[in-house]
Amino acid sequence: MAGLFVVLLTVYFITFSHASPTILSDLNAPKFRHSRLAKSAIQRQTSNEEVSQLWTPLEHQGWKPCSESDAASTVPEKSEGYVQVFLDGGLNQQRMGICDAVVVAKILNATLVIPQLEVNPVWQDSSSFEDIFDVDHFINALKDDVAIVKELPDEFSWSTREYYGVAIRPTRIKTAPVHASANWYLENVSPVLQSYGIAAIAPFSHRLTFDNMPKYLQHLRCKVNFQALAFVPHIRQLGDALITRLRFPPSEDNMVSNNYLREVTDLKPKQGGGKFAVLHLRFDKDMAAHSACDFGGGKAENLALAKYRQVIWGGRVINSQFTDEELRSQGRCPLTPEEVGLLLAALGFDNNTRLYLASHKVYGGERRVSALRSLFPLMEDKKSLASSEERALIKGKASLLAAVDYYVGMHSDIFVSASPGNMHNAMVGHRTYNNMKTIRPNMALLGQLFLNKTLTWPEFQESVIEGHQNRQGQIRLRKPKQSLYTYPAPDCMCQA
Repeated sequence: MAGLFVVLLTVYFITFSHASPTILSDLNAPKFRHSRLAKSAIQRQTSNEEVSQLWTPLEHQGWKPCSESDAASTVPEKSEGYVQVFLDGGLNQQRMGICDAVVVAKILNATLVIPQLEVNPVWQDSSSFEDIFDVDHFINALKDDVAIVKELPDEFSWSTREYYGVAIRPTRIKTAPVHASANWYLENVSPVLQSYGIAAIAPFSHRLTFDNMPKYLQHLRCKVNFQALAFVPHIRQLGDALITRLRFPPSEDNMVSNNYLREVTDLKPKQGGGKFAVLHLRFDKDMAAHSACDFGGGKAENLALAKYRQVIWGGRVINSQFTDEELRSQGRCPLTPEEVGLLLAALGFDNNTRLYLASHKVYGGERRVSALRSLFPLMEDKKSLASSEERALIKGKASLLAAVDYYVGMHSDIFVSASPGNMHNAMVGHRTYNNMKTIRPNMALLGQLFLNKTLTWPEFQESVIEGHQNRQGQIRLRKPKQSLYTYPAPDCMCQA
């Protein structure tokens, strides 16, 4: 036994003495950093009146969806040529790029080739447009606005990303400025179309302005985003299954069977089910490192994140110039799972809340997520709601996973986004368009509250409720330079 103990001790020492700071930080991730508030939150009592008020849908705000142009939209008899775009980024950045590509094709009187999605360098996802979106629906929905083809004719089959990756080509447009005007495309891309019959624009993300655009082009953007872009059937089917299981959770009798999830989905309730909220928890390693904030994991975690910043960004992170206290007071630190849970608890979500967690990978792993789960024991995600067989088509594919989360998020009673980002922007805009309750955390307020270690639960709750009264889906008109995909009024909406 003594010999065995020595061997095990040696293995342990070798393993953890050479463990990376990242491994150590995951092991040391705290369960509760705000223990006083968390203890009160777990013991909280929420009145029926508070729960009813929280889940009450938004009242009509005097605006309605309005994405059809007043002017008659027609496709020109003769196309000026083919426009290709290559889109990088994640699903929601690509989604916005697709909308802009349609409008650019309209500006140029050109035929749009179904956009090509670049392999995501972070998630290594090679999903194509056809893997994510219903191509036939997309083309049909826009048939009266823009000519769209699935692929180039044989005479232009040479125009591929590989062709443009090995040399400078006259048909590639690589100088499109960020937020370029419609005139820029007419002056710089039209001549290429006239000369070669094709123009490939890359990079293209964020390459079309939101300001000083004709109304009919803004309406076309809205039509693409809110009507033409529909997910492929298997995404919608899985999403519908998850939604059903959230609204109609299995009873204890159903849970005896190993296949109860599949069985419950087949039930057809006669009346509406329960309510559920979706939480988009963006707390991945990239965000944690780039923020330069201290998340309570100790020196090992801070060192690991500092090394990661050095490797990925060469240490050039503006936030590194500030202290953790300064960053938090300015609202520049992403909310941890624990902090998001405390926010939701303070807003009135009780421990019976059906909460769907939409996230790819949480930095710190289950140990950090467990703090949120302690506050919301009925929290679910894709893995808990669907079998591995049901998830087979989306396994390991970040864009498809995000598409399922987006679909479920658009059918939830309340959507909460923990931190700003492309998913936050897309969901806020889409749900605003449909007048749906969407909670946007007041990051600066929460940062200051979490810095105050003497705050009592009643004081914390009162400040949170007061600071979020006007951050639950109220219409905010788009200002210059802001995106209409986040602020759809007034470009995509009409006063009723």
